[in-house]
Amino acid sequence: MEKATFGAGCFWGIEEKFRKINGVISTRVGYSGGTLKNPTYKNVCSSETGHAEVVEIVYDPSIVSYEELLNIFWNIHDPTSLNRQGWDIGTQYRSVIFYHNEEQKKNALLAKKKLEKAGTRKKPIVTEIKPVSEFFIAEEYHQRYVEKNQRTR
Repeated sequence: MEKATFGAGCFWGIEEKFRKINGVISTRVGYSGGTLKNPTYKNVCSSETGHAEVVEIVYDPSIVSYEELLNIFWNIHDPTSLNRQGWDIGTQYRSVIFYHNEEQKKNALLAKKKLEKAGTRKKPIVTEIKPVSEFFIAEEYHQRYVEKNQRTR
């Protein structure tokens, strides 16, 4: 099993997308990339901790590759939007890939370069590619939020 960590706006929606991918074993939402130890949602929403809302993915690379996860990442958010996704504004909503090893770093940089060369985006890609930092799991009510809050018909 391997891990991947992505920030692409509010973690509720991205967790839901990745959780449904064949080969993804588990997902957790949380905070990473900042300076405050054990931040709360309220801390992170202040935009003063440096943390991004992220999803940590445990996946089976024999079923789904890191490259496939990267393709999903690029397509579920706007990587040209600095510190914003839709109505969500702040550094905690930035586009970021936290790589866990040199192979992931290489693949993330290559994928970003390919996307830039494709010319399909009108603005520059602002996605950060950084080494993984400490992951702080978000409060329980954020975990699988979309699934837990679907309205019954």
